[in-house]
Amino acid sequence: MTLASVNPEVLRWARERADMAQEDLVTRFKGLTDWESGQAQPTLRQLEKFAHAVHVPFGYLFLSEPPEERLPIADFRTVGNEAKASPDLIDTLYAMQRRQAWLREHLVENDAEPLTFVASARLADDPDAVGREMRRTVGLDDGWASGVHTWQDAVNELRRMIEQLSVMAVINGVVGNNTHRRLNVEEFRGFALADHYAPLIFVNGADAKSAQMFTLAHELAHIWLGEEGLSGFENLLPGGGNVENWCNRAAAEFLVPSRELRDRWIQVRWKQDRFAVIGRLFKVSPVVAARRAMDLKLVERNAFFEFHEQYINREHRGGTMKSGGDFYNNQNARVGRLFATHVMRAAMGGQIGFREAYELTGLRGGTFQDYAGRLGFPLS
Repeated sequence: MTLASVNPEVLRWARERADMAQEDLVTRFKGLTDWESGQAQPTLRQLEKFAHAVHVPFGYLFLSEPPEERLPIADFRTVGNEAKASPDLIDTLYAMQRRQAWLREHLVENDAEPLTFVASARLADDPDAVGREMRRTVGLDDGWASGVHTWQDAVNELRRMIEQLSVMAVINGVVGNNTHRRLNVEEFRGFALADHYAPLIFVNGADAKSAQMFTLAHELAHIWLGEEGLSGFENLLPGGGNVENWCNRAAAEFLVPSRELRDRWIQVRWKQDRFAVIGRLFKVSPVVAARRAMDLKLVERNAFFEFHEQYINREHRGGTMKSGGDFYNNQNARVGRLFATHVMRAAMGGQIGFREAYELTGLRGGTFQDYAGRLGFPLS
């Protein structure tokens, strides 16, 4: 039985990083109190299990002192006003960065052309005009959202159209495929990783579908601006300075064009549920619809804030994604047809081994083969 020589402060840091109290873990690690006080040491096997429980790389526990962990991208969040990031968020960020790095190298090696719309806008540009340009580039027709029956269908369709631009669009409410590690909407709603060859946007799939629509558009605006970063919207209202405000305005015009809204407003302005009606028409949250109406001076500011307070009080505990669903259909959002197709072609062509393909997609063995078959890549 080999004991592991570790700094008690590092063990304490790992537990607190995972937002776990001692009492949450002592039933699994009876010696934890003594380990953290330095009165005893865990075995290597115990330490390995502890690392898995608190979601920290095993090697970190052998550091001489707790590491100073920084987010690898800019932090534009306003939720909670804290810069701290959970292991679930950090692991998700690193996984997406690995995907982006691989795909970028793969595309460059195969003589792909850079995407001209990435970083094509500047903060000095009119975000409304950029939102309209985004809409034209994606290919959204007037009234497209009102012709889609559900928010889920709208999210799926918008994600698919964004991927047709060669932008990886990932929607996931858990870390990888681990349903025991749900992503926290109160911590973040999405992030963007800008790159001229392999841009990526990530949407927290634990959020309401109407909120996912706005996050997709908001993160796409980050790609147009060439500003990667992490977003957290307080009550569905983005904040965080000039970049977030600019992306907010571009996303609003992208999803709810001013001309269309003004035309529709004539029909609904006297209805009691006018913001809900507009939300259903454009497949956005009623809060986004109300904010858009206020920004366009269709309603007074006090009318918006009164509605906003009522809506948040009524909906605060609802609207999150339900777990379950078809596993392979989920992979279209969690992995994405765009990324999966490149990985599978590379594996079939011998450019990468299947072990690397498994690591990149988060799928293993028969699961990988079955999903490949569904995408038109029979591997057996």
